[in-house]
Amino acid sequence: MSDVKILGLRELKKRETRQEISDKATRLFIEHGFEETTIAEIAEAARVAKKTVTNYFPRKEDLAFDHHEEFVTTLAEIVAGRSPGESALAALKRVFMEAAERQDPMLGFTRDGFARMIVESPTLVARLRELLEQREEALARVLAAETGGRAMVPRVVAAQLAAPYRVLLGQIMELTLEGLDNARIAEIVAESAREVFDLMEPAFGSYAVR
Repeated sequence: MSDVKILGLRELKKRETRQEISDKATRLFIEHGFEETTIAEIAEAARVAKKTVTNYFPRKEDLAFDHHEEFVTTLAEIVAGRSPGESALAALKRVFMEAAERQDPMLGFTRDGFARMIVESPTLVARLRELLEQREEALARVLAAETGGRAMVPRVVAAQLAAPYRVLLGQIMELTLEGLDNARIAEIVAESAREVFDLMEPAFGSYAVR
């Protein structure tokens, strides 16, 4: 077997182990609460050593938010990859509407008690807030690099452009806790998103057009 193939198999095994640990941790968090669940219990459920858990997830919170790196870069990547002639706002609106239609977890669509797990844990609420701030900062860096604007302007614009994603994530979680199914939530949130993005058009529709 070639070294490349061996390395590929090892990487696949690592990803599988990481996902298994995260899945087992999330189940325990939902059943018993985030604060109440220990790393030892997660390790036992995943059939790995405690050190293996902490090697893959240095922060306990990231066992719940296991795709946090992708979450943080989402808005920046949308803007960086927008089409010629498309503004940053138009790109963010287009991708949001597409993601709402497919009920994308990155927007906040969850199931099986995940939303309640978050809101009932002060630690996870704080971590989500931190990730939202990091996502806004990543967007600001892209806007600054592309527009050449003064440092403060891209930061202020990024805060405004990221706001619909942040606020509508909150709406999705609220509706989930009320017991609505994802299909109905997607309809409600899509309507909210259209109204919000349209209201922002006069102010930001011509900003950062590729």
